[in-house]
Parts: sequence; structure tokens; C-alpha cells
Amino acid sequence: MQQITEEELLIKIVKYFEINIFENHINASLKIHSKLKNYNINPIVVKYLSKVLENNYNPEGVAKALYYPRVLGTSINTSFGTNIQKMFIKLDLADGSAIKGIDIEFLDKIDGRKKWCQLKSGPNTINSEDVNPLIAKFTNTIRLARTNDALLGSNNNDFIVGVLYGEQLQLSMHYKKIDEVYPVIIGREFWHRITGFPNFYDGLVVALHEIINHLDTKEFITKGCEELADDIRKSILFNF
Repeated sequence: MQQITEEELLIKIVKYFEINIFENHINASLKIHSKLKNYNINPIVVKYLSKVLENNYNPEGVAKALYYPRVLGTSINTSFGTNIQKMFIKLDLADGSAIKGIDIEFLDKIDGRKKWCQLKSGPNTINSEDVNPLIAKFTNTIRLARTNDALLGSNNNDFIVGVLYGEQLQLSMHYKKIDEVYPVIIGREFWHRITGFPNFYDGLVVALHEIINHLDTKEFITKGCEELADDIRKSILFNF
């Protein structure tokens, strides 16, 4: 099979981001998050937030209190990591793992060894209670190597946490604790290991910024909020 070039891979990944992450997020915001039925509402908090946003308790304020956090936070952050995992597999950069709790398996383009990888989005995306279970999961998996031919010859350095963006110095203390036992590979180095191109991460950031500038995001926040406000106005859950 012909080796793909760095430029060809960059184009494929940028297109994947555009369609499966950015455009999907816009479509979901308009089709799903603009519907009241898709929210679990805390009536006290939402009334307070409406007052903060609009200086009034009204449908518009409630809509903003619900829609903004979902669209600008939860929705895009949740889909980001999941879609990147799927992308690595679809573009043949990695395989899905048969081992429970491991996201992907791939051939490390730097050291030539197979890696079992748990993917994380950024340098502050785990909590203290995530640390010990993750270390235990990797440790238990390595023990299977004694009875599983697929894991023969593997060691601690072959089980990694791959962090998609950021710099080593930005890693939280939780990641640093994991890194004492199993490597936490972040940003530029991670993308080098999975693509084989040392400067791929930097090129990807530049290319994504360019495509983002050309996305049609005109009024989708306003439109989604207005549709949600209409739902709220008709609902028996509220008394304005």
C-alpha cells in the first residue's frame, strides 16, 4: 500500500474535523439542543441564571441559561474525544482495542513498538479519582501478557495515555502521577508517534484555524436560543 504523505493526511484529518466535529456540532445545536425535551432542568438554578443573563426571569433568559452551557461546553467537549478516537480508526492510524478500557492500539512511529492507548482531550481533563483506576487498569492488562500472545513482550512503556492537545508543562498533577508509572504523551509528541510526522501537530493547528474561519456559523446560536425560548414559553413547567 502506498505511503500517505503528510499533506494528504493533513487534508483528510481537517476534512474529518470539519464534517464530523464542527458541522455536526452546529447541526446538533439546532436540531437537538434547541428542544426543551432534551434538558433536565433544575428550576431554582435556571431561574437564577435567567436573572443573571437577562436581569429578568423570562423565556429568553431560561433559554440562554440552558442553551449556552450545552452548546458552548458539554456538547462539543463530549463529542471531541469520541470523534477523534473514531477518526484514528477510520483513517487507519490505529485499531480499536479489544481490551476493555483501552481506546486504541497503534504502531508507534518513533520507537516501532505497539502501543495500547487511553485517549484524553487536554492536559486538565482528569480528576484525582481517575488516577488510581487508570493505573490499575493498565497494570491488570499487563498481567494478562503472561497468558495472551498478543501482549507478549509488552512493558509499562507500551501502555500510554495520549493527550490530544497541550504541552508537557501544562499537564495537571493527576497526569504527572500517572506519568510516574505509565507514559503520558501529549500534543506534538503524541501526534508524531501516531502519524509518523514530527511537525504534524503544528500543521494541524494552523490548518484547523483556517477552516474554522471559513465555517458558516452565522446566527446559529441566536436561532437555537430563539427556538428553545419558544418551547419554554409554551411549556407548563414555567410560570412567567
